[in-house]
Amino acid sequence: MHTHTPQLFQAKRRSGFTLAEVLISLVLIGMAVGGLLYGYLMAARRAEFSAYSLAAQALAIQRLEQTRATSWQPNNVSPVDQLQATNFPNRVEVLDVPLQGTNIVYATNKTTISTISSSPPLRMVRVDCTWYFLNKGVVTNTIVTYRSPDQ
Repeated sequence: MHTHTPQLFQAKRRSGFTLAEVLISLVLIGMAVGGLLYGYLMAARRAEFSAYSLAAQALAIQRLEQTRATSWQPNNVSPVDQLQATNFPNRVEVLDVPLQGTNIVYATNKTTISTISSSPPLRMVRVDCTWYFLNKGVVTNTIVTYRSPDQ
């Protein structure tokens, strides 16, 4: 029996983990958890950006619909032309996003109306909705359409 005791002792000694193995596994677990946390934060930030971008696009479309509803009848006996940029001044509004706390984001709608052709009458309407997003800076949502006179 005396001869088997050192072999049992060596077998028990080899069955545990060394400090180096434990540290390496902790580093790998830390990197995996850090990667998961970073991925979650980036997904949340991207979702927030998408929500603000959609709200800005809705503001731009709202202004575009206002220009489409404006009367423009150049061929009438008494011509009517309300489709002028002066009728659509720059407007600052709050982006319509559900809020938590004080994270209100303001957007500015700028409307540009250009004459493309006089015969046949055709105008281009462009709406730029600019807003600021965290560290990304100023973001602009743009929508463009063409408009002919009312019939």
